Amino acid sequence: MSEDCLFCKIARKEIPSTEVYSDEEFYAFRDIHPAAPVHVLLIPRKHIARITDVNEEDTALLGRMLLRANDIAKKEGIAEPGFRYVLSCNAQGGQLIFHIHLHILGGRDLGWPPG
Repeated sequence: MSEDCLFCKIARKEIPSTEVYSDEEFYAFRDIHPAAPVHVLLIPRKHIARITDVNEEDTALLGRMLLRANDIAKKEGIAEPGFRYVLSCNAQGGQLIFHIHLHILGGRDLGWPPG
């Protein structure tokens, strides 16, 4: 974890959040500016700034991240009828916090294209 990272501080509970899921590897919480009725952010506790910083040793971590995201989607009641995952990279891709995070969005029709 990084000392200065906003999401690391949230995962360490130094900054309040509405927890959705927590284990030794991941922390999930409700977005404070939701873009859908269900908008959860899932982060690894390991600090990785951008998805392009992922390396071979992170392969299993990212696989488990998707499994946890699927569990959250089911728990939130959005697995059926559907939902969207969003993972942004760098400023032009819409990344505001430089700690990888998966947006789990659902609870309404999600149009395309998204941006």
